[in-house]
Amino acid sequence: MNAPRNPTRPVRIGSVTIGGGRPIVVQSMCTAKAWDVEAAVRQIDSLWRAGAGVVRVAVDSRREADALKEIRQRSEANLAVDLQESYQLAADVAPFVDKIRYNPGHLYHHQRSRPWQDKVRFLADVAGQHDCAIRVGVNCGSVDPAQRSRFAPDDWLGPMLASALEHCERLDSFGFTRYCVSLKDSDPRRVVEVNRRFAAQRPDVPLHLGVTEAGMPPEGIAKTRMALEQLISRGIGDTIRVSLTVPGWRKHEEVEAGRRILEDIAAGRIGSQDELGAGRLNIVSCPSCSRVENEAFVELAVKVREMTRYAARYPLTIAVMGCRVNGPGETDDADLGVWCGPRFVNLKRGGELLGRFSYQEILPRLKAELDALIASRFGSPR
Repeated sequence: MNAPRNPTRPVRIGSVTIGGGRPIVVQSMCTAKAWDVEAAVRQIDSLWRAGAGVVRVAVDSRREADALKEIRQRSEANLAVDLQESYQLAADVAPFVDKIRYNPGHLYHHQRSRPWQDKVRFLADVAGQHDCAIRVGVNCGSVDPAQRSRFAPDDWLGPMLASALEHCERLDSFGFTRYCVSLKDSDPRRVVEVNRRFAAQRPDVPLHLGVTEAGMPPEGIAKTRMALEQLISRGIGDTIRVSLTVPGWRKHEEVEAGRRILEDIAAGRIGSQDELGAGRLNIVSCPSCSRVENEAFVELAVKVREMTRYAARYPLTIAVMGCRVNGPGETDDADLGVWCGPRFVNLKRGGELLGRFSYQEILPRLKAELDALIASRFGSPR
């Protein structure tokens, strides 16, 4: 590495510790639904064997919360729970996990009259009672609306950074310091800049690094590598995830890719720091995880990549999202976007909803919109 590691404090997550100069930990996320205990345990253990120091599981219902007890009994992996929009479930799942991940932007979705500060206090109390760490997970597709309103529309990083710092201060005020932070964007350049800014202001807080909605391999690995190389070579970062759009049976590739990137950085095998894909078509697709409401999403993302190859030279962004959590926000920021529900796919042009289409109808409609967009901005496509 080219620089000494940031002097972050150690944070224990089950049997591993991040920060404090410890080796960087690779993470991944389970695609199986928590209520499907057999499938979840099988996949968690596969990721654990591949070298994931922490495996994240999404919980968004009482049924899934109840299943975590059996999952915990059958797996030795260090488990992180992603509470999605249901922060109240923390008390039910905390006895069976090692880390609680919450998104500041999602704290507004339930019990809207309750101040977010009280919700964070609840989460900190639960984590403290049950020996859990916390991750404050700030995501570009679901930024805290109160912070978003304070910044200019074209300032993408300001609201993310302000939200992360605000939540750190809140946790600190309770005396709860067993937490880490992540600030993720689908653009690796923004990931580098926002994490660099955060680390300069809070060098004590361990950082989880990754490019959210990085997409399909090999492009998704390349985007993540670009961000991680620049940050880790500066001494920033304590744990990582390579977020890939792949079928569930291939999720171990996230762990393998992460380990390769870390090995290359440690050996000084750092690639070009040039802007990745500048001036070319950019496909943003979220990682396949248990939030996805139809597994056909992964196949659709692959088809979109193949169908749009003819437009590779145009500097446009197409977002292909698998669920309601970050789908609306990410597609708002893209030139064209689709986010997938259980039976229909929402097609958007920027923030405008163009309609809902079946999985069979969406590709030709997306192509028509892409052709029209190219013609309006660049002349007829060639």
